[in-house]
Amino acid sequence: MLFTARRLVGALLCVAAGLLSAQEPSRSVRDGVYTGAQAARGAEGFAQYCAACHGASLGGVGEAPGLIGGQFISDFDGLTVGEVFDRIRTTMPMTAPGSLKREQYAEILAFVLKSNGFPAGQKDLDYRSEYLTDIRFQSMF
Repeated sequence: MLFTARRLVGALLCVAAGLLSAQEPSRSVRDGVYTGAQAARGAEGFAQYCAACHGASLGGVGEAPGLIGGQFISDFDGLTVGEVFDRIRTTMPMTAPGSLKREQYAEILAFVLKSNGFPAGQKDLDYRSEYLTDIRFQSMF
């Protein structure tokens, strides 16, 4: 009986470990998760909706933090792109959170990724959070 219980516990631990590893993001922003064209569209959106607070060069203005450089990257390092996307989508622009289309948020995030030196790829960054949870926001180092 004790042997069967140990086997059961062992099997459950294996299943749990498998589920945890299945949830780990399999890609990183270093893998080219947006296109250059998408980032270009995002530059236009950023200029229109974000630059007044975050600065045209993404360096931050007043209370609005910079969206470029080591501090920005370390603030989000280890999160998924889905978490970063949802944070932006639900809190920005500050005067009208959630007012942009999801595609616009994805384009702006692509522009921010490009501005931070993350490489472009062959496919647009998705605008659905559930697909972005498979991408890890990870520093270049």
